[in-house]
Amino acid sequence: MPSRSGSRGRRPRPAPEVAAPTAVQVSSSGSSEEGSDEEEEGSEGSGDGARSPGGSASKYKAAESEAEAEDPCLPSCPICMVVWTADGAHRVSCIPCGHVYGRHCLEMWLLQYGKKKAPNNIINLYVPEIVVPNNDLENQVLSLRERNEYLEKQQAKLLEEIKEHKRQIMLQQNVIYESNKKRQRVAEQSSDGILGAELIASHTKDIDHSNLSSFALQNEFLVDGARVMGIDASSQIIFTSGRAHGVSAEHILTKVSMFHGHGMEKIHLPPGTKAIRDICVLPGGHVVFASLGRKLSIFSVATNNVVLQYDLPAPGWSCSGDYTTSSHIYAGLQNGMLLVFDIRQTSAPLHSSMGLSTHPVHTIHCAVDGSGSRKVFSASSIGPCVWDASENRPSLVSGMENQGVCISLACSSPSSDVLVASYRPRVELPDAIATSQASTPQSPAPTGSGKLGCHTLLRRTTATSFARDHICSGSVSELRMSKSAIIPCRDNQHLFAYGDESLYGVRTWRLPSFQRYTDLKPHRQPVLDLRYAESSTGERYLGCLSAEKLQVFTIR
Repeated sequence: MPSRSGSRGRRPRPAPEVAAPTAVQVSSSGSSEEGSDEEEEGSEGSGDGARSPGGSASKYKAAESEAEAEDPCLPSCPICMVVWTADGAHRVSCIPCGHVYGRHCLEMWLLQYGKKKAPNNIINLYVPEIVVPNNDLENQVLSLRERNEYLEKQQAKLLEEIKEHKRQIMLQQNVIYESNKKRQRVAEQSSDGILGAELIASHTKDIDHSNLSSFALQNEFLVDGARVMGIDASSQIIFTSGRAHGVSAEHILTKVSMFHGHGMEKIHLPPGTKAIRDICVLPGGHVVFASLGRKLSIFSVATNNVVLQYDLPAPGWSCSGDYTTSSHIYAGLQNGMLLVFDIRQTSAPLHSSMGLSTHPVHTIHCAVDGSGSRKVFSASSIGPCVWDASENRPSLVSGMENQGVCISLACSSPSSDVLVASYRPRVELPDAIATSQASTPQSPAPTGSGKLGCHTLLRRTTATSFARDHICSGSVSELRMSKSAIIPCRDNQHLFAYGDESLYGVRTWRLPSFQRYTDLKPHRQPVLDLRYAESSTGERYLGCLSAEKLQVFTIR
């Protein structure tokens, strides 16, 4: 047994040498051709292609000693211990092992040698992100942001001023256009010695207003995004509807007090109601509205809640009450149908009838004729129609075929002796050869806002028929279906009110001659809705709505 002293003096057996992987060193000054020559020499020395481990180790040691001789401070790969160079496609690469200097080489080294201490020559070549606080730059960013907001406000203000100037120019051009047209018509008709009815209708001479109504601005409210309105004259409340601001951008109903500037109350509608297209005030404190969500809703003024809601087969475009009975309501649909509901029955409509076309029914009026029978008047783009309860389909008012696109219908309620239908020119589709462009409208449009249209007076001749009377030209919307109103005056006279596109306000004419009566205070944007209402005690109001403003006029 050997002694302890002998064991202490015995030297440990050296570990077997591990052959380094075969590699080819490319120096920073060498070329790719030299490296390929060295590879060819190494393969020739191996005979049949099998390399000798001893030869590879010796070449590796020679390359290592040569690199250390050049610069002993250069870092080397922790796996093959060969110095990295700065040439090639990568910034720093280890040529013998083919690894890019970084985390992968370190992990391989740890797997080969265990949890030993990593070499000190592994350095980080990527500079970490350095954040240096700079108060000057932060202040500059804040200053630029404030300046950007200021410039955006200035730009919006200038755009509004430019729009207003353009509107004034368009208004003047429209007046000039109408004057020139009248002169031309006077010259043509004077040559024949005939004064046409249309010339009388477009006559604009000032008339005596003492025997007719006067309009006094009762109140004016700023609104944002409202599209439709209704007036409850007895309760002195106005209802408007439009899209609310915010992420959801839901459609809401707004309740406005006529005589209190801050008395606005926003009411959220049931889910799925969508945009309201028409509002009608019913007697007894209820409001009915038709919406694009295929709903006909009845709203309680007292509780501010929807108390009844009908499902419609198509989106609702118009609605109306019934003068003969308080329980019947009507709905005009987008597909041309007309539905009759009884609010005492909540399951289904009483009647449903198809229209003369599949165009939306944008207006409904319920009235009575001379014999006391109930009549329902509607309007779609093809013209005004009369619905009879005994018939399943309506009939187009005679003489109103091919007049253009009917965009509005006003009715003198409740007698319905006078109607005014408003039209814009129909844009005919082009021929099959040239399908890319639309043809020119039938009548020339004035230079300015809107399109030159016409308002046609219809007077009752019998219980079921009407005759076309005077015609008046006016600036109408090119896209929207507008609203109009007939206002009764003393001595069985009437005024016709319409939101003129060239004025951005309400213009009134005297019926039946269509003599221009007065222009009300204009808006800065086109009039979207116009309503006339009369209370049970005789107070009369005219309301008009644009996207920015709501006006209420008292009619005396």
